[in-house]
Amino acid sequence: MAEWRPDVLGDEFEQLALELGEDDEGPVSATLVRSLPPEQSWWDQVRGHRRPLEDVDVLYIHGWSDYFFQKRLARFWTTRGARFFALDLRKYGRSLRDGQTPGYIADLATYDEDIEAALAAMGRGADGAASSRRLVLFGHSTGGLVLSLWASRHPATVDAVILNSPWLEFQVASVRPLIATVAELQARWAPREVAPQVDLGFYTRAQQEVADPDDPVEVNPLWRPAQSMAIHAGWFHAILTGHAAVAAGLTIDAPVCVLLSTRSARPTRWSDDLTRADSVLVVDDIARAALKLGPSVTVERIEGALHDVFLSRHEAREEAYARLGRWVGGWSSDH
Repeated sequence: MAEWRPDVLGDEFEQLALELGEDDEGPVSATLVRSLPPEQSWWDQVRGHRRPLEDVDVLYIHGWSDYFFQKRLARFWTTRGARFFALDLRKYGRSLRDGQTPGYIADLATYDEDIEAALAAMGRGADGAASSRRLVLFGHSTGGLVLSLWASRHPATVDAVILNSPWLEFQVASVRPLIATVAELQARWAPREVAPQVDLGFYTRAQQEVADPDDPVEVNPLWRPAQSMAIHAGWFHAILTGHAAVAAGLTIDAPVCVLLSTRSARPTRWSDDLTRADSVLVVDDIARAALKLGPSVTVERIEGALHDVFLSRHEAREEAYARLGRWVGGWSSDH
């Protein structure tokens, strides 16, 4: 049986390999990273002080061409008493093996195996329900799409869903139904056909431009390349199928919080404007799509935020954490 071992992020973090069988490229695994809340001081224990999220488990999933590396995001939860877990999905980051196609999947529902293995390792049972602890799902970009679909298919399992710029709709929403038919044919006959690279690396540059020495972030470029990983036809079809499901309406029965930038910018050429906007998604379309996730959705729009709102310039990043703290505080007191 696999055991928890030290993680690349340092002393606060451990990782666990989750073996998931094999596919046509060989053995497949996911990696669960955890950070546990620090012990309370003896004085707080004597006073019976209880942190607000001591009965909460958080499961975070990264976006496309990404992996988990955000130490501060984990500490946001652990300092409030929660147990924080992050999942590097199969063929991403810590889970990527030689000979595998990075990030490739032909059906987003396949990630159910990754999620259920993570929940079981968290002591919650495969469906996440076998625990008295509250469960918060936290997803960024593609991870937000994956978790939204999973939460909708697993009612009465999740207590809250938090989404950081979730990829809920294609960048040109009006043409999605038209290209979906072509994507389906390509996925059927040539699933690993590669689309032309359109990422010029400007999103990565924007993050570097707004880096804060007082809140440093270290990224492994092999796991999070400056230009996104190659896009294959089978994966693209899986994403469009997920977008169509959101457009038709999901049924997430837990409260949902969506954090987004106030505006988008096209990354066709470099400009300083790209350091103050989402250069990946059309945020107004995402805001509209978010309202189809379930009956209780809060949309937080953050001025000057990047696609990953928690990697934005100082002012926007602090505002993102403040908004998250306010929403979580309200949710926790009501539940």
